[in-house]
Amino acid sequence: MEKFTSLSGIAAPMALVNIDTDMIIPKQFLKTIKRSGLGVNLFDEMRYNLDGSEIPDFVLNQPAYRDAQILVAGDNFGCGSSREHAPWAIADFGIRCVISTSFADIFYNNCFKNGILPIVLPEDQRDALMKDAENGANARIEVDLEAQTVTGADGETYHFEVDAFKKHCLMNGLDDIGLTMEKVASIDTFEAAAATSRPWV
Repeated sequence: MEKFTSLSGIAAPMALVNIDTDMIIPKQFLKTIKRSGLGVNLFDEMRYNLDGSEIPDFVLNQPAYRDAQILVAGDNFGCGSSREHAPWAIADFGIRCVISTSFADIFYNNCFKNGILPIVLPEDQRDALMKDAENGANARIEVDLEAQTVTGADGETYHFEVDAFKKHCLMNGLDDIGLTMEKVASIDTFEAAAATSRPWV
C-alpha cells in the first residue's frame, strides 16, 4: 500500500449528503477481486449517460477536477453496504483524501486499509474548504498527516483528529497484510518450533 504523509492537490467539491457505496461504485462492478481498474467506474451512474458518454456537469468530468486528489464531501459519506470496492474505486481514480463532517464506520475504516485518508471536520470548516474547492484547479488544499492539519487555499489551517494506530499504518503504508508481514520473523520462529514439537501436524 502506498504511504500517505502529506498531500497538496486539487480538491473536488461534492456537496451531496448520504453518498452511499452503491453511488460510489454500483453493484454491477463488484465482480472483480482486483483493486485496480475500478476508477473509470467511480460514481458511474452520476458520471455517465446510458450510452456511456460523460455527463458534462458532473464535477469529476469537468476539466478543473479530472486530476483531483482530494474530495470535499457532504455529510455521512460512504454509507450503505460495506463493499470494499468503494475505496478501491476512489483510490484507483487517484483520490487520496476525503474530507467530510461524518463517514459510515465501515467505509471509514476501509479507507485506511486502502491508502486513503478520511478526515472529519466540523461543518463550518468543511464548508470553508468546500468553497475553496469550488474555485477549481487554481485552489489547492494541503494535507499534512504528521501534523494532522488541512490548509485551505486562503492559508487557513484546520486541525483534525485521527487514531494513532491508523495514522501509523497509513504513514508507513501498512494494510492488514503489511502488518502481518512485520511479524514474519516471529511467525517463522513459531512455525519452526511447532513443526519440531508436533511433527505429526
